[in-house]
Amino acid sequence: MRFVPLKGSARAPLPDSMPVGRPHPSRVIEVTVLLKPRAPLDETDQTAARLPRERKPMSREDFARVHGAAPPHIQRVKRFARAHGLTVVGYDVAARTVDLRGTVGAFSRAFNVQLGLYKDRRGIYRGRVGEIHVPADLDGVVQGVFGLDNRRVAAPRLRRGSDLGGVWHPHSAGISYTPIQLAELYDFPAGVDGAGQCIAIIELGGGYTMKDLNTYFQALKLPTPNVSAVSVGASNSPTGNSNGPDGEVMLDIEVAGAVAPGARIAVYFGRNTDRGFLRAINRAVHDSVNNPSVISISWGGPEASWTPQSMTAYSQAFQTAAALGITVCCAAGDSGSSDGVSSGLAANVDFPASSPYALACGGTRLEASGNSISKEVVWNEGASGGATGGGVSDFFALPSWQSAAGVPPSVNPSQFVGRGVPDVSGNADPVTGYQVRVDGVNAVFGGTSAVAPLWAGLIALLNQQLGTPVGFLNPLLYGPIAAGSLRDITSGNNDMTGTVGAYKAGPGWDACTGLGSPNGSGLLSALGGTATSSGAPPERLRRGRRRRK
Repeated sequence: MRFVPLKGSARAPLPDSMPVGRPHPSRVIEVTVLLKPRAPLDETDQTAARLPRERKPMSREDFARVHGAAPPHIQRVKRFARAHGLTVVGYDVAARTVDLRGTVGAFSRAFNVQLGLYKDRRGIYRGRVGEIHVPADLDGVVQGVFGLDNRRVAAPRLRRGSDLGGVWHPHSAGISYTPIQLAELYDFPAGVDGAGQCIAIIELGGGYTMKDLNTYFQALKLPTPNVSAVSVGASNSPTGNSNGPDGEVMLDIEVAGAVAPGARIAVYFGRNTDRGFLRAINRAVHDSVNNPSVISISWGGPEASWTPQSMTAYSQAFQTAAALGITVCCAAGDSGSSDGVSSGLAANVDFPASSPYALACGGTRLEASGNSISKEVVWNEGASGGATGGGVSDFFALPSWQSAAGVPPSVNPSQFVGRGVPDVSGNADPVTGYQVRVDGVNAVFGGTSAVAPLWAGLIALLNQQLGTPVGFLNPLLYGPIAAGSLRDITSGNNDMTGTVGAYKAGPGWDACTGLGSPNGSGLLSALGGTATSSGAPPERLRRGRRRRK
């Protein structure tokens, strides 16, 4: 049988890992095969800067019929599986995936790849070196193969500030805010609470408890939102350690839920692997039961750590979301312009925020006087406190809707003018962070992890007010329709260590805070709604929006 290398699939061991053997050939694993679409999405339709009321999102049924996997291609993969002793455990036409189960030995032969065990500081993972191969008759049919390698691919984009003890109050290192207070400072539309919307949150570890959520929202004088867990190979599993992934899960739910308490929140728990992350995203995008209108993702890793096949697959899933009228908000990273990479390229942007179909969310440091913002600059507390991610993609080309934004050449030797990150920003500095409750502890958290659910909550409010989803927001934000509808941040940079090239803030778009932080009512007006921030909010929102002391 003749095998063909699968484009973009080459892998290498993690830089700090060493080989420690091989997985037992009889060990059973699961792998997902991604197929090409029956017809590609029209790029023009996805990037048109049309008002939400002028758009018509596709139905999930129509999308599956037009852009899903072709049945003959699914049958071809099934025959391939049978021929190699693999079992088909499921397939999804809309997501274009076929899930296979079999032994390590069978998969190694089926994809002409050698799997090994490697050890790094986090433990032992199954990995591979070089490319995956597919039989010649699947060349051009299979776009990606996920699950042969089970290394961790992403980390939460959050930074812990201080513990608050038993009551909410500004902590000693600075001032902190409830999400409600930030919504007021950013002039989020009042009179709406996200009712009728569903916010999807992707999580790759940890969990939440209803006891903590009830305590948190009771303190805010808000009803606890309707929160449900969706298992996608993993489950809601709180660790009890507030310094672990529980912090990410609770931060995401509490920020989105406080901003849009009337919205339903569906938390999709996937495994922290290439396959697990993709499956969780696809489940949220194609979920016809919860039907989310916005997705919040606060996990990621530097582009240099991903394979091209992965970045392409995830970005295509986000493009699918755009076609269905779903906005995808992604944290832009917390380690400055290097994104925490100490070798290789000097600068890295965080993925999946760097996908052209993601609303990349960067970070600021916000200070207020009374009920208004007195100062807002780029978040940069140096190596000890973190800094917003941002820069220029080395993988994704400059999108057409970003061509007039003045994206500079990358500070890397290639000087590639690619996709600029972030698009928008919001308060992220843990010194001016968010008051949250995690594992029975009241604490302050920051990081761009908080900005993604903050924007997701805002988008739920906009969707409710407009009566239609805003969907893929980027082309509108960069066009004349939304000009001046954000708070432009012009001071600061994201060089966290002083050793790599940094990007500086300035008028207009920049690679630190994007187009700026939210001006909720201004954005609502620009998108065709009526700004109601000066009107009386619903009673439950009025009770919850306490003024800062």
